[in-house]
Amino acid sequence: MWDLAKELGKQIRGARKLRGISQESLALMCRVDRSYMGRIERGEVNLTLEKLYQIAHSLGCEPSALLPSPPQTR
Repeated sequence: MWDLAKELGKQIRGARKLRGISQESLALMCRVDRSYMGRIERGEVNLTLEKLYQIAHSLGCEPSALLPSPPQTR
């Protein structure tokens, strides 16, 4: 089964690292605790749309850029 939260977390982590932003800095920009940002990146929480938009804004991208592609079906 496809774990959307984990895949979204990977996308957020990749976008953050690509921009050279620390997890702590991103958490501060999004006004969340660093440990919560870590849980987001590990896919341990389900984000609200509002939080997704806030993270995307902080990363300087569109929310759609953070959404993972669905798995390929055969």
